[in-house]
Order: sequence, then structure tokens, then C-alpha cells
Amino acid sequence: MQNDYASRLMDDMDPRLLEFLRDKVNSFIKWDLVRFFHDNPHAADTGENIARYTGRDVRTIAGELVELAQAGVLEQHEVSSQTIYTLASDPSMRDLIGVFVLACDDRLFRVKAIYHVIRAMR
Repeated sequence: MQNDYASRLMDDMDPRLLEFLRDKVNSFIKWDLVRFFHDNPHAADTGENIARYTGRDVRTIAGELVELAQAGVLEQHEVSSQTIYTLASDPSMRDLIGVFVLACDDRLFRVKAIYHVIRAMR
């Protein structure tokens, strides 16, 4: 019974953001990458440079970048035999990312978001 209550409490958020967390930003690394691209919307760079800017190891973020591109959060382009990542150009995805980042300013939202990310990692 306690677990059902906690689950209902944690699911009490904007359904679009809940789906975004469950389907797209389901790891803390992806959360960091989404934040990076939101804060740098014109960034277009390789995984190696993104890793350096975000303070992460490239081996740690490589798969996460690919998954974010597959999910439509980022775009992946080949330029001179290098993979370049950019923020999605789709206005609705950019709006959703903006809503997510703004919601992260709220402590209660962050607690709920952390709960869902940890739950997805199981």
C-alpha cells in the first residue's frame, strides 16, 4: 500500500514531462546532456568535445548521445567522417525541453524526476 501511494505521488506531474522522463531522459547523463544543449542551443559538436564541455568521459556519453538522437531530442549529422550532435530543430521538441529545464528549477519536480530516473535504471 505504501509503495502504491509513493508511486501515485511521484506520477503526479505534467504527463508530457513524465513521458519525456520515462522515454527520453531516463538517465542522469541524458539529463546533463539535455541541460547542456538547452543552455547551448547552437552547439554543434562531436561526442569528444561534448564530453569535455560536460565534464564526462566520452565512453560514458557516446551511447547516451545516440539514444537522445534516436529519441528526437538531438540530431546526429556526419561531417567529414565525424558524428556531430545538435539540439533537435523541431520546435515542439525544443519547447518541451524548455519546459523540462524550467520545471527543474522546482525542488519538488526535481525530486519526482530523480525518482523516475532511478526507477528507469533498475
